[in-house]
Amino acid sequence: MILFLAGTSDARELAVFLQENGYGLLATVVTQSAADSLQESGIKHHVGRLTHEEMVQLAAKIGAEVIVDASHPFAEEASKTAMETAKTMEIPYIRFERKSRDFEHELITKVDTYEQAALEAKKRGGTIMLTTGSKTLATFTKHLEDPDIKLYARMLPNVENMEKCANLGIPQKNIIAMQGPFSKQLNHALYKQYGVTLMITKESGKVGSMDEKMEAAIEQQIEVILIRRPRIDYGKKYSSNEEILEQLQGVSNNGQYQF
Repeated sequence: MILFLAGTSDARELAVFLQENGYGLLATVVTQSAADSLQESGIKHHVGRLTHEEMVQLAAKIGAEVIVDASHPFAEEASKTAMETAKTMEIPYIRFERKSRDFEHELITKVDTYEQAALEAKKRGGTIMLTTGSKTLATFTKHLEDPDIKLYARMLPNVENMEKCANLGIPQKNIIAMQGPFSKQLNHALYKQYGVTLMITKESGKVGSMDEKMEAAIEQQIEVILIRRPRIDYGKKYSSNEEILEQLQGVSNNGQYQF
């Protein structure tokens, strides 16, 4: 039985792939939308963030023999909790992580933290499109509340995000509430529509539509601030379904846990 950390589209594809290959698994996700996607694929799941103690309890309950961590590249705490849980349970930990293209261009400034990204953006000013989600939105509004800066926040169109924008003083006209993935053509159109001079994104990888955002910005000579992935020592990590399947060959796959 596998305890599987999911949440991204490629993680859901991996979960389906493993189940089709005879492995029983329970996927953990943070949002209901992610859970709905898993439900459509027939994947059993748990919704909500887990502490170390809660994850240990869940792993023990389902008889987990391995943890496959296919969480988002920026879900740092979730990965640390999964590694700690595997150590406590004395079971294998396997990291699946989408590949990332190494962008190098004079228009790109790379930073390690959201705080650094906000400070770099403040130096430049202008019209900024923020595409890093709502979780760290307060970091940017703290530094970019300036009459000479126009900040557009692009994020998922859910109630929680809209409430967060309202609480942080982002006017409705500056919210781009859309469900991705976004094509390069759509990114081009959005940059032109809002007169963007600077785009902020994170190194989420091709599946996260990072390439399309970056390429469109560079083609329009728009500056980019790119937040690097957290530097976590996962041990070995794998980026294909087949590699994960190969790593699981020595793990029992008998039966499905019944809820």
